[in-house]
Amino acid sequence: MPVSGQSHVFPSGGRHLFSSGETSAEQSHPRGHLVYAARGVLSLHSTHGTSIVPANRVAWTPAGVTHTHRAHGDTDMRIVFLPPSVARLLPDRPAVFLASGLAREVLLALTGPRNYGAAEERYSKGARSRLLRVLVEELREPNEQPLHLPEPRDDRLRSVARQLHDSPGDNSTLADLGRAVGASSRTLSRLFREELGMNFYEWRTQLRIHHALVLLAEGHDATHTAHACGWANPSGFIAAFTYLVGTTPGRYRSCAARDLH
Repeated sequence: MPVSGQSHVFPSGGRHLFSSGETSAEQSHPRGHLVYAARGVLSLHSTHGTSIVPANRVAWTPAGVTHTHRAHGDTDMRIVFLPPSVARLLPDRPAVFLASGLAREVLLALTGPRNYGAAEERYSKGARSRLLRVLVEELREPNEQPLHLPEPRDDRLRSVARQLHDSPGDNSTLADLGRAVGASSRTLSRLFREELGMNFYEWRTQLRIHHALVLLAEGHDATHTAHACGWANPSGFIAAFTYLVGTTPGRYRSCAARDLH
């Protein structure tokens, strides 16, 4: 939990205000939970991989999965715990979902100031159960979103991933990276498909978008972010960002800075 931030915790959820760069302690919970950033951007790290949670996404972490949160920009994190009867409708692994307008409003209502206090009486048990069901059904309606990067298992693939995490602007080919880790490009291509479910170029683009989300949340402009993440020009970056995130970098920056209720 955040040290310097303000927290409100109640049985079915909570709100944590993180300062930029703040990281939670490693933790796990007996119930699965949804996380939403009403302001700022969150990254969630677990042995399953890394999820980035901008303002138009909701992250799901199943029960028992050890994880940490990190804030990029001052961040208002909302958490909703799900009972097993509702959690079973979601995957048994971490995932990221598109946050529709309805899903956002339900999340904010379930975690807002009127829930604070000892009794948590804003909603009856039945009303809260119905809202949770609406929330989960709303998240399941579209497909999962490509903002969760799975963690590779093969040591050679892990070395490649570590190098590109450290230097997202690195434009080395797969063959170049293979020579550095002692594997052919064909072997690495197979491992990307088998372990991560995508080819190398798809994975690297998603990795770069992860870094771009963080840089934009920290106040960098699109031109700086594009070059830092390996794009030769901002137009290519804007096209890739909009395709994966669903909004332009400029709109995303404005949304990340907005303080919702």
